[in-house]
Amino acid sequence: MSGSLFVRNSGRAFSVIGGGRRGTDALSGVHPVARRFIIDLSYSAHFMDFKGSSIPSSMKKLVVTKLSPNFREAVSLQTVPVPTPGDGDLLVRNRFVGINASDVNYSAGRYDPSVKPPFDVGFEGIGEVVGLGLSASSRYTVGDTVAYFGSGAFAEYTVVPTKESVPVPSVKPEFLTLLVSGATAYIALKRLGDLAKGETVLVTAAAGGTGQFAVQFAKQAGCHVVGTCSSTEKAGFLKTVGCDRPINYTSEDLAKTLRKEYPRGVDVVYESVGGSVFDLAVNSLANKGRLIVIGFISGYQTASGIPSVRGGTLPVKLLQKSASVRGFFLPHFPGDYKEALGSMMQMFAKGKLVCEVDCGDLAQEGRFVGLESVFRAVDYMYAGKNLGKVVVEVAPPSVSNSKL
Repeated sequence: MSGSLFVRNSGRAFSVIGGGRRGTDALSGVHPVARRFIIDLSYSAHFMDFKGSSIPSSMKKLVVTKLSPNFREAVSLQTVPVPTPGDGDLLVRNRFVGINASDVNYSAGRYDPSVKPPFDVGFEGIGEVVGLGLSASSRYTVGDTVAYFGSGAFAEYTVVPTKESVPVPSVKPEFLTLLVSGATAYIALKRLGDLAKGETVLVTAAAGGTGQFAVQFAKQAGCHVVGTCSSTEKAGFLKTVGCDRPINYTSEDLAKTLRKEYPRGVDVVYESVGGSVFDLAVNSLANKGRLIVIGFISGYQTASGIPSVRGGTLPVKLLQKSASVRGFFLPHFPGDYKEALGSMMQMFAKGKLVCEVDCGDLAQEGRFVGLESVFRAVDYMYAGKNLGKVVVEVAPPSVSNSKL
């Protein structure tokens, strides 16, 4: 039945064969009145999976009600009606959502000052399609599994435009790691890193959500990779993904180690911490070195959101080394996104890319399950406890994943 939709009315069944496009362009030869009737009825009966998914009338979601870099202060858990997808939209039941350092910037209103509370929060999710609009049915059907990078992911159900959705083989949280964290590392190093075989690359917060990918992509480019981390466990993990020299800064002096072991400096820095680590990275650049700023998490929870750096000496340091500092913000590179995601999905499928996920199994209060645990997950990440990408399980697998 994968090629047709069935609509029942007064005991009669009409079969609408889709020719591979699930029912579109397939109504020739049907009486005009019947054609209209079939479209109307199929929209309500077949594009919302009431039986298979038991869609409730209400759901929980997280909403920013007050602008603040304190996530717990800014965000509240609310019960609202389950939204209805528009013509080109999908209704996704979220199974997993990703936690990002920038969730705090978003709750503080730093990305778009014109947006005032209340507004939805959460950048990425993965789950099953349980409803969709008529136009969206040309690409998807109920029961398909999709991931998305958009807004409003911290909810039990999210309406996602088809253009923001990515078909995935299954609802694995590993796919979620690629949408923001993986794509940031892939595109930033490709477009701004100018990596050459034999160069030395320093990755800060290397065992984190995006750092793990920067290590692997730099290694794939034939580089010598140095990675900073905060524990022996993380250092051990970094070795397994190709990091040549993990530096645990809680037991080693980072500045001394870099000066001693890399006296000529490092060619590329993938930097996400900011503050004193940024200053150290600038001082550690080799001639013609490139420092890519992908974030500065050390300052996000402060009032300004910006950690202080020794900016006054920056011009002379860059001039003396013919070095450069380059900023990277993922939404500025939409043209690279599809290729990056496709390439990473292939690598993961072939076992050539590790996508480490941290669902809080070792957290003090246990695994991150349910929207309520998003608050814990954000705290956990900012405390630097995570190994890999922090992911929250919103809901367990549904009883029925059957497609109509």
